[in-house]
Amino acid sequence: MSSTYLGMPAFPEAASSAVADSQLRHNLQKATGTIRRKRAEVVEELDDWSDLRAAGAAIKAHTLSHLDEYLERFETAVTKAGGTVHWARDAAEANRIVVDLVHATGETEAVKIKSMTTQEIELNDALANADISAWETDLAELIVQLDEDTPSHILVPAIHRNRAEIREIFRREMGVSGKPAPADLTDDPADLAEAARRHLREKFLRSRVAISGANFAVADTGSLVVVESEGNGRMCLTMPETLISVVGIEKLIPSWQDLEVFLQLLPRSSTGERMNPYTSTWTGVAAGDGPSAFHVVLLDNGRSSALADEVGSQALRCIRCSACLNVCPVYERTGGHAYGSVYPGPIGAVLTPQLRGTESDVDASLPYASTLCGACYDVCPVAIDIPELLVRLRTKTVEEPKRRGPRGLDVVMRGVGWILGDARRLARVQRLASWSGSWLGKAGRIGRLPWPASKWTNARDAPTPPTESFRSWWQRTRGGNS
Repeated sequence: MSSTYLGMPAFPEAASSAVADSQLRHNLQKATGTIRRKRAEVVEELDDWSDLRAAGAAIKAHTLSHLDEYLERFETAVTKAGGTVHWARDAAEANRIVVDLVHATGETEAVKIKSMTTQEIELNDALANADISAWETDLAELIVQLDEDTPSHILVPAIHRNRAEIREIFRREMGVSGKPAPADLTDDPADLAEAARRHLREKFLRSRVAISGANFAVADTGSLVVVESEGNGRMCLTMPETLISVVGIEKLIPSWQDLEVFLQLLPRSSTGERMNPYTSTWTGVAAGDGPSAFHVVLLDNGRSSALADEVGSQALRCIRCSACLNVCPVYERTGGHAYGSVYPGPIGAVLTPQLRGTESDVDASLPYASTLCGACYDVCPVAIDIPELLVRLRTKTVEEPKRRGPRGLDVVMRGVGWILGDARRLARVQRLASWSGSWLGKAGRIGRLPWPASKWTNARDAPTPPTESFRSWWQRTRGGNS
């Protein structure tokens, strides 16, 4: 069983710990920088990238605005093709459905592919509590699972680990749940991949149940689509007898023609490739070809609430490419764990509070996990205006706590309002600030102030107040009224 995000601290505290980890910062900077450069190169090749981006945004916006119609169309098509559709309002209902489906097969284990949505609902823990072993087969997800860790990136869940760390995880943990790593395992990528391949092969050959996510769901035909780079998806989607796919309702697109747009946008934005090494599609069941039983669990889990927000609903356009993470200066220094969610980075900062609400300290802090530099919007392949959503959610988090009583920030802002509301009070405060500027800090910068002001100075550099305010200068030089 892996760790969960439950009980993690709010972003400021988690980020402070992450920034202090120099190895983590090195791993993140190297990985995100590499992906960022590759993406820029392949995007630059296309003269019509802006048109593709606009098309992707339009297709997603249209689908979301008619989501009820497309969901019904998708269910009809899946049923006609021999599959079964299940509807899950929340994580608990989705987990119960999957557990019951696995129990119905009589099996006690399953292999998994494309696990982000199942990570969201913490399916592995629900399966473990029902005595069902779930084996992650994506290389990065395998690393995270073996280390009893949590994902820290949408595309590369183990981005916070370097090769030497992965080697030690394999040597320490692989033998506990299957074929052990070779005693002479090195940190060469080829050797690590071979160790993972041998460890997973026996699970692929043995498992009769597979659990998947999906990148896209095509409403017209009831088809699901997975894009991946390792081939493990093909093993999961073709060898088991029962396939259970857990899919967020926002993954729908109307037709195969629409899919063509996203198969250009996604690989360039995520891995910096022109196309994915493996693109797997499946529609229902067919005798002698792949699984004999196919189930789709359509997951809401807060998505309907997000959809009801005219502005916030654009976050549901996300195709999970991770481009925004790779350009974010905040993510590059803190990593994904600081966000307390399976969805980290800029998109996580706007998606998670909409799915989970802003009642907890973790979720209320996420809209502030940004510099609002706008780089995330510039690279988003479906043109989600993440900075706009961040500002909107900040407003929401400020307004909601008033129902539970004032916070420290509210008290401070009321005090600031009282000062700024009277010219004489403001003048006195300015004179005091000018007088105190000489001992507030050195070299023109404010040092550490006593609590609670230390919460500000610990995280920011601010200049000391000038020795003379503009008001005093004006009176002295112009002799006028201020």
